Amino acid sequence: MLDTMVDGRRYDVALPATFGLSDLILAQAVQPLDAFLQSYEPGDFRQDILFDIGDHSEGSTFGFQTDGDAYLMFYNNGMLNNADFQKAYQDQFGIDLSLPLTWTELDRQMAFFHDPDRGKFGGALFRTPQYLVWEWWLRLHGKGVWPLSPEMTPQISGDAGVSALEEMITATKHLVPGSDSRGIFENWERYGRGDIYANIGWGGTQKYLNGPKSNVRGQLSFGPTPGGQFGEKIVPMPYFNWGWNYVVSTASADPELAYLFCLFASSPTMSTRAVRQVDGFFDPFRPEHYADAGIIEAYSKPFLKVHRAALEGAIPDFYLKRQSEYFSALAAGLDEALQGEVTPQIALSRVAQSWELITSHTGRAGQISQWQRLRAQYPAAVRAVLHDLV
Repeated sequence: MLDTMVDGRRYDVALPATFGLSDLILAQAVQPLDAFLQSYEPGDFRQDILFDIGDHSEGSTFGFQTDGDAYLMFYNNGMLNNADFQKAYQDQFGIDLSLPLTWTELDRQMAFFHDPDRGKFGGALFRTPQYLVWEWWLRLHGKGVWPLSPEMTPQISGDAGVSALEEMITATKHLVPGSDSRGIFENWERYGRGDIYANIGWGGTQKYLNGPKSNVRGQLSFGPTPGGQFGEKIVPMPYFNWGWNYVVSTASADPELAYLFCLFASSPTMSTRAVRQVDGFFDPFRPEHYADAGIIEAYSKPFLKVHRAALEGAIPDFYLKRQSEYFSALAAGLDEALQGEVTPQIALSRVAQSWELITSHTGRAGQISQWQRLRAQYPAAVRAVLHDLV
């Protein structure tokens, strides 16, 4: 979007990823919609959107969430429900083989199922640099630590962050070969062959796996991304980490008309039609979507039940200005550690230093204010178990 502004092209409506909206606001590439909201939107229009945190920044509304991209887990029932595997798991670990709710349990299960000599693999989780951040981000949260203090001091290189990365490196040994190079579509195809236990993805993943090209259609269980165990209590930590968002460009010749198109496209009727498309990329984000017969056919009832629960209780992504710079620095550091080029401690310490520079360059006071607002929007159950190191 920013590239098209530089070369002089004009357009009215854009559809950026929700996590990129803060950067577009910083670049003054998108318009606030508050005046139009008051004139045109029904009073309850946004109340029915199950996740809309990314639409807003600094007290203004900038977009229309039009894609419910909760990050979710997929499990192969042929392995999970196999009686021989269940007995062997109970004999080896003294616990039942069931859907993992923590990263510790997921890692143990992937290691248990990983048997390359017999053509079976523990997982297909992403190890490509652009997708590494999300898993580590969740692993850190699962250890009960905020990534930054309320004053924007990085807390990623403490014991919890280093441990999360070390565990991620160990888990990589139990992934199908090629996980460090596959993109999204290649991941779907590879997992769909049916010889891998666990995968991570979105509603689009399920549309493929529930389709004719997949060998695992109707043979999967679903769960939220793992959380953490705090005493006797396990706290799930579903995560909204992508999504697409209709916005109005500051280059629009008719911003009012552009806004009205966005309102129309994200309305209950039109959004239902969009989500229903089997080859489309929009996932449910309104209550009406979960009752639509075409959407149920595209996703399956078991998946939609887990998806809605995750969307309603999701951790928001890192909606701060220069989000791309923060996460690019983190992705590079994680990749260096995974490749064995530096230790996890060194990698994360370097990232923390980069984050301090990014925050100072952006304006520390403004970043502190936005981060504190974002922390307050975390689900209450998650906020209750997260703590600061400084």
